[in-house]
Amino acid sequence: MSDILPQITLAAVQASSVHLDRTATVAKACALIAEAGAKGADLIAFPEGFIPAHPCWFTVRPATDKISLGLSRQLFQNAVVIPSADTDALAQACSDAGITAVVGVCEKRAGTTGTLFNTQLFIGPDGQLLGKHRKLMPTLAEKLVHTGGHGDTLSTFETPFGRISGLVCGENGNPLAAYALLSQYPLVHVASWPAFVSPTVSLADVIPTITRGLAVSMGCFVVNSTGVLTQEAIEVYQAGEAERGFMAALKGQGHASVIGPSGQVLTAPLAGEGIVYASVDLNEIVLRKVAMDFAGHYNRSDVFEFRVRTDGAPTDKG
Repeated sequence: MSDILPQITLAAVQASSVHLDRTATVAKACALIAEAGAKGADLIAFPEGFIPAHPCWFTVRPATDKISLGLSRQLFQNAVVIPSADTDALAQACSDAGITAVVGVCEKRAGTTGTLFNTQLFIGPDGQLLGKHRKLMPTLAEKLVHTGGHGDTLSTFETPFGRISGLVCGENGNPLAAYALLSQYPLVHVASWPAFVSPTVSLADVIPTITRGLAVSMGCFVVNSTGVLTQEAIEVYQAGEAERGFMAALKGQGHASVIGPSGQVLTAPLAGEGIVYASVDLNEIVLRKVAMDFAGHYNRSDVFEFRVRTDGAPTDKG
C-alpha cells in the first residue's frame, strides 16, 4: 500500500429484495453493481439478508403459525450457497464493473436442509470471492431461522484501496466485535441493516447513533446499507390491522449513509430505493488515528488483554 492513501467513491444500497426470490434478487443485485460501477464507485454495500430477504415477518405476526412457517421454508429454499452459480453471477458483475461488493445473504450450507447463517459476502473487483462474515448472534426473532457465526469469520479483507471489514445490524454495536476488526486496521467498514426491526426500535435513530460512534472508535469510514419495506412484502406477511398500520408508516423508507472517521455524516438522506454515493479521501483516517489509535498508541496492552477464539467453528461440508 502506498504511504498516501487514495481517494475513492463509496456506494450504499438502499433497496428491497425481490421478496424470497433468489434468482430475481441476484439479478437485481447485479444490476445495482453495474449501476454503481458505471458511476465510478470503488465499493458497493448491500443490506442485511438482501438475497433472498430478511425474515422481518417475525416482527409482525406469530412466529410459528402456518404463514410464518411457510415463509421460513421459502427462505431456506431460496437461501444462497457459497460458492454457487448465484455467487458466480455476483462475482461476474463485480468483475465487469471493476468494483468491490459486500452483499448481505441468507446463507445455507451445500447439501443440507436446515441451518442458515446471516452472512456478508465479500467480492473483489476481479470477481474473486474474498471471504465472508457470518453474524455472530442473531437478533431477536432472527434466532428462529439463523444460527450464529464464529470467530473465524471476524476478519478484514484486502482490496485494491486497502482493507475492509463488515458487521451485520446490531453487532455493529458490539464493542468487542468492533475492536477485533479495528485492530486489523480497515479503511472502510460496511454495516448492513434490514428495513425494520420492531415497532419499538427506530432504525432512523439507531443506525446513526451506533455507526457515528463506530466510525470514531474504529477510525475508518462506515457505509450503512439498509433494506426498504415494499407493499409486496406487506401483503405477503398478511399481518393484523395494527401491524399493517405500523408497516404502512415505514413503507419506502431507508437509512443508507456514509459516515466519516470523525463521525460526520457525508451523505444526504435518500427517499425510496436507490444508491447513496460519497467520494472520500482515505487520508482523513490518518488524522483520526493520530488522535486515537485504539489498536496502537491509544491502547494499553499492559492493562487490557484481548483475543478472538477461532477454534470453535464447524467445518462446512458439501
